[in-house]
Amino acid sequence: MIDFEIPEKIAGTRLVVETVAVNMMRPVSRYFDEHEHEVPWDYINFMHTATKAMGGASMAPGEGKKEGPHFGFQRLAVMVEMLSWGDAGIYLDTPGGMLGSAAVSATGSPEQKERFLKRFRGEKPVFDAMCMTEPQCGSDTSAIRTSAVLDKAKNEWVLNGEKIFVTAGHKAMLDSEGFIVVWATIDSKAGRAGMRPFVVEAKTAGCQVTKMEHKLGIRASDTVSIVLQDCRVPFENILGSPEVVTTEKATTGFKGAMATFDATRPIVAAQAIGLARATLEMLKEMLAERGVTIRYGLPRQRLSSVEKEVIEMEIMLRSAWWLVLKAVWMMDNGKPNSLESSMSKVRAGDVVNRITQKAVEIMGPIGYSREFLLEKWFRDAKISDIYEGTGQINRLVVARQILGYRSSELR
Repeated sequence: MIDFEIPEKIAGTRLVVETVAVNMMRPVSRYFDEHEHEVPWDYINFMHTATKAMGGASMAPGEGKKEGPHFGFQRLAVMVEMLSWGDAGIYLDTPGGMLGSAAVSATGSPEQKERFLKRFRGEKPVFDAMCMTEPQCGSDTSAIRTSAVLDKAKNEWVLNGEKIFVTAGHKAMLDSEGFIVVWATIDSKAGRAGMRPFVVEAKTAGCQVTKMEHKLGIRASDTVSIVLQDCRVPFENILGSPEVVTTEKATTGFKGAMATFDATRPIVAAQAIGLARATLEMLKEMLAERGVTIRYGLPRQRLSSVEKEVIEMEIMLRSAWWLVLKAVWMMDNGKPNSLESSMSKVRAGDVVNRITQKAVEIMGPIGYSREFLLEKWFRDAKISDIYEGTGQINRLVVARQILGYRSSELR
């Protein structure tokens, strides 16, 4: 049975990150939005120290001290929602396990999980990133061209290709303890069955950040392009089996990618929820300052148009958050959550864009101006409907799950 009350031990963590969001993130939101690519080291260093003090090693579920047997992803979702309320871009600068470590957790062996995830328990902040998107393919991950060829003489994989739109890729490459997870094909003729993730450690020869993107929103985070040119990684850095089985149309590598998304999409949805909540709360405060209060409990026909819109936004926000809670609860309890994961991502992406847009519209010129953060949050919101699978792709995933179609049958 799902309990929508935040468990006591998670509530304590939320209180800590709320203090961080209020005092360390919100006051500098505008500064880091206007100083893109400047790294918020004060926040990063504090969060690294704070997570260790709270008994956790990082943002990665399952790392560090256990809050309980089934709370890892729930704890992470609550943390991310609160930190994104502070600032959705700065949140992405949080050290510790992010998308790269999610791939390790979803597809790595116990030895690999220990070897790579223990780095977040060190004395300095460490970053990771996941490299999936390429210039010729985004949502269609099966079209990846980055190759990995085994050099049997040296027992190394040789990677060649280009990855784009890598979140936190720059910071992941700054320190030798950092790493990226690169999705590549070990057999281009095998299609999805040939896909495999590889851990490429920072400072590895042949792996280079070539471009830092200038973005519409979440500008406090870095998004980069990475080129792999004869990049050699140890044989044991492949996540999953190096054997390609095509006779049974095996898609182990692709399923590993999807398992990673099942874990991360609800967390991206939680980010959207935090941003939407921040917007709605500020909108209500601004309306109250101008003499507009929301009269709950009245018949709909007696409410003003603004009151109706605010109440509708609150309904959307709560329903989206409940979908996130269900998806992470299922993840923590070992239940398949592909459907719920994509549903939470779709709903949260829609909700945050609708709420931020409507808030700007309601406040008019004030909402559009840079005097307040509403316009920034409007810009920050759009990415929630794009990364970790676009809204369109996740709708396809939901439809296929509900109707029982394969991807070849419903595109």
